[in-house]
Amino acid sequence: MKAYKAPTFAERQAAAAAARDKALAKLKAKAPPDPATVQARVEAAERKRVAAEEKRAAKLAEREAAKAEAAALAEAGKKPVPSEADRKAERDSRYAARKARKK
Repeated sequence: MKAYKAPTFAERQAAAAAARDKALAKLKAKAPPDPATVQARVEAAERKRVAAEEKRAAKLAEREAAKAEAAALAEAGKKPVPSEADRKAERDSRYAARKARKK
C-alpha cells in the first residue's frame, strides 16, 4: 500500500483553477432569467413594500390617536390607565435604551 503523498502547491493551485473554471462554465451555461418572471418578482417586491408602508402609516396614526387621547384625558384631569400594549411599548423602549447604553 502506498503512503499518502500531500499535494504540492502547484497541484493545489491547478485543482483550484480547474474548480473555478468548472463553476464558471456552469454559470455561463445557465439560461438567462425569463423577463416575465423577473417582472413578476419586481411587482411582488413593490406590492410588499407598499403594504409595509401602509402598515407603518396605520401604526403611526394609531400612536398619534393614543397620544391625543392621553392628552385629552390629561386635560380633563384624569390620569389614563395604560393599556397592556402601552406598558409593553414602554418596557421595550427601556430595554432598547439599556442595550444602547451597553454598546
